[in-house]
Amino acid sequence: MGRMAFFSSSLPSFVSFFLCFSQFFIFFHCYTITLAFPVHQHEHHPHHIAATHDYRVALTKSILFFEGQRSGKLPPNQRLKWRRDSGLSDGAEMHVDLVGGYYDAGDNVKFGFPMAFTATMLSWSVIEFGGMMKTELQHARESIRWATDYLLKATNHPNTIYVQVGDANRDHACWERPEDMDTPRTVLKIDESNPGSDVAAETAAALAAASIVFRRVDPIYSRVLRKRAIHVFAFADKYRGPYSNGLKTFVCPFYCSYSGYQDELLWGAAWLHKATRNPAYLAYIQTNGQTLGADESDNTFGWDNKHVGARILLSKAFLVQNVKSLHDYKGHADNFICSLIPGASFSQTQYTPGGLLFKMDDSNMQYVTSTSFLLLTYAKYLTFSSKSVTCGGATVTPHTLRSIAKRQIDYLLGDNPLKMSYMVGYGSRYPERIHHRGSSLPSVSEHPQRFPCSAGFAALSSSAPNPNVLVGAVVGGPDAQDHFPDERSDYAHSEPATYINAPLVGALAYFAHSSGQL
Repeated sequence: MGRMAFFSSSLPSFVSFFLCFSQFFIFFHCYTITLAFPVHQHEHHPHHIAATHDYRVALTKSILFFEGQRSGKLPPNQRLKWRRDSGLSDGAEMHVDLVGGYYDAGDNVKFGFPMAFTATMLSWSVIEFGGMMKTELQHARESIRWATDYLLKATNHPNTIYVQVGDANRDHACWERPEDMDTPRTVLKIDESNPGSDVAAETAAALAAASIVFRRVDPIYSRVLRKRAIHVFAFADKYRGPYSNGLKTFVCPFYCSYSGYQDELLWGAAWLHKATRNPAYLAYIQTNGQTLGADESDNTFGWDNKHVGARILLSKAFLVQNVKSLHDYKGHADNFICSLIPGASFSQTQYTPGGLLFKMDDSNMQYVTSTSFLLLTYAKYLTFSSKSVTCGGATVTPHTLRSIAKRQIDYLLGDNPLKMSYMVGYGSRYPERIHHRGSSLPSVSEHPQRFPCSAGFAALSSSAPNPNVLVGAVVGGPDAQDHFPDERSDYAHSEPATYINAPLVGALAYFAHSSGQL
């Protein structure tokens, strides 16, 4: 990466310069970074952008994807018709009703940890950008409720949370449709003697965030969600420990809590503070924030580590609600933003030659979508308060944050070296052999007979396109050199996941609206 040049403070306040990164983009692309002086650029709504993609269509498809991940009894208005009912006896082995919820990715296991994070991010997408979604808002709410209805079932017993249905090791030994699955539907739980503060606090965050979504349209449901969130967070905080300690053989390496549980406690408290407006949660954050890692320099936001999300969310309380005691969180959020600026000397983020943010080889697109969402959300807060971000002597404006986010979303939708959309069903070229059991095997309507456990592996190794198009699914994406083989067995790059799409919903709503498509 190139290094940014810094100018003397004797230069005029409005001096600005362009950073053009030929390495960062396929074509030259410029960001304007205004120097860090007292004068700030004030941005007025709306923020019009040039539409390089049909963001409205992409938004519709990004939400439709969740219908393909549904477990349980499908509703009459199910739009992805190749899916059918599945997992109708889930929870029976523990004599509880755990029917419903989402399969996380391309298998048939219901993992509570990523499902809760998915619900939190879908809710945050609606909270920040739902007013821009128009006809898609109802579909977005339905996608949230499919998760929260399940999470209410999973938290129905005090000080107990059912955190998984299915044995991932046994499930992965088969390649079968969810409608056919005959692997054990093992039920895993956490309780006082086997705590799981990470998954519990994330579940509390999901319920709290969703309670805000439904506050006006379904106040009774909203109150149920909020009340449950309060109890679940209290359980998470009182009985501390990572859930992967007691459940290691079942949840690792799939969804181990690598970052610990402190980030979820801070994140959960932030959402309870927002949802309840109870000063007790603000006091909790003020007392425990540093202990829980508020100022740690970890800059990866996803299903495992929530520190960055908590910093951005809590900065809103300072920037928008003027909660002075949370002033430090703007600084913490700014540090994250500075780490992302491509080509700058203070950047800590790797980008591919084609310009894609690159955190890790396995399912990298989840970090692209989550980071893009945070950039747009923080830009919104900064604009409201007429603030900007100071990075090593330069002032980065909200406009710059939106430009970085747009570049990432446009790459995802096809502006990349391969000219490939990484969203299934969007554009003229997209992944056709995704790592997804239900999509890769003929549907029940086309093949009513059951596929036994190992019979489906022929489909896994086949080079034929998936017979069922999982519209809106975003796969793990290309490698660090922008390569993407489109092979079904390559789960690191070809597998979709609910937590890839969840933050993308908010980002696409913003771009569809700001480009005049919604």
